[in-house]
Amino acid sequence: MESPLFTNDAIVLGLLLTVLSLVFLTSSSENIWLRRFYAIFPPLLLCYFLPALLQWPLGLVSGKTSVLYKVASQYLLPASLVLLCLGVDLKAVWNLGPKALIMFLTGTLGVILGGPFALLTVRFLFPGLIQTPPEELWKGLSTIAGSWIGGGANQTAMKEIFQVGENLFAVMIVVDVVVANIWMGLLLYGAGIRAKLDRWFRADNSAIETLVEKVAAFRRDVERIPDTRSLLFLLTIAFGCVALSHWGADGITPWLERHREVLVQWRLTALNSTFFWIALLATTLGLLLSFTPLRRFEGVGASRMGSVFLYLLVATIGMQMNLREVFQNLGLFAVGLIWMLIHAGLMVLVARWIRAPFFFLAVGSQANIGGAASAPVVASAFNPALAPVGVLLAVLGYALGTYGAIFCAYIMQLI
Repeated sequence: MESPLFTNDAIVLGLLLTVLSLVFLTSSSENIWLRRFYAIFPPLLLCYFLPALLQWPLGLVSGKTSVLYKVASQYLLPASLVLLCLGVDLKAVWNLGPKALIMFLTGTLGVILGGPFALLTVRFLFPGLIQTPPEELWKGLSTIAGSWIGGGANQTAMKEIFQVGENLFAVMIVVDVVVANIWMGLLLYGAGIRAKLDRWFRADNSAIETLVEKVAAFRRDVERIPDTRSLLFLLTIAFGCVALSHWGADGITPWLERHREVLVQWRLTALNSTFFWIALLATTLGLLLSFTPLRRFEGVGASRMGSVFLYLLVATIGMQMNLREVFQNLGLFAVGLIWMLIHAGLMVLVARWIRAPFFFLAVGSQANIGGAASAPVVASAFNPALAPVGVLLAVLGYALGTYGAIFCAYIMQLI
């Protein structure tokens, strides 16, 4: 491979940030052609693949010569997990009503069970369609589980925990984004005919109006203009937790290494991964802090800052992809589509059973599948004031994503 034009990481970082800024600038444009373009190619997909173009065919940068990915994965990812979990208000989520939580958790269960069932279905009906070696397959699919339960941070955490190869991860990203956006389009269509759907679900919509007022009150309570002190405190919280996570992982991993034979016997070798414990401890610390007054730092942009860290990490991952080898196994798309059908079918069955409004189904599902980036979009399709509900449930998804995806991965490993 030829040497890239830029090997100075300061220049590489500037290029990646420029790419991210251009994606978000154009994705929010009112230009009709750009809106149609982003309806087909969502911003997240471009944040992965445009940096890949900088490597090949442009030859400007190289993921192999840059240390940015290591820095982003070891420091920015756990900081992102902390910041995205910091705003979780479990009491407020509980006050949304049991049906909202039931539909959200149903969505999570649908993802956890859907992956193994989809994998079994494709391997039984279409043997040989999936060319990926079995030992690599379940690891790759774990990244989709992480994304569909939590979000990009959890997806990347699964990549690191199970050491998923860059090219396989690239394919999983495509499967994730394409299938998830098909489902999101159906949810937005359903929002337009929600009255008919609610009649079919035999749902009572009175709780929705209560939700609007509760969310508005919560938003008024925490929002404020950030100043230098509050932003500095926010960074201290994030990277203080990163420090504790690294410290804990550095102590736990050597201890577990002495019990490697037992872990291999029980197929728990991922526990030997230092990054496993970094991600797990960061998520746990973020959850614990959400029970303290520190969760009010969401009002000065905790989740927004976490998203910035996350997207920068996404760009460094994209910089390592080999686009020439991405589309090698179309059988993975069959797994993804069946997986989503199982998730959607379970959501519809439970919503009909408990008579939940379609709003709870749509936002509960999208809080899992799309995360904080798209759950507010679906919620806004019902009422703009409900957008924070999507964020609230999506942040809960970030908290559950690491745990749920690991559980799903081990089930798929057994298969």
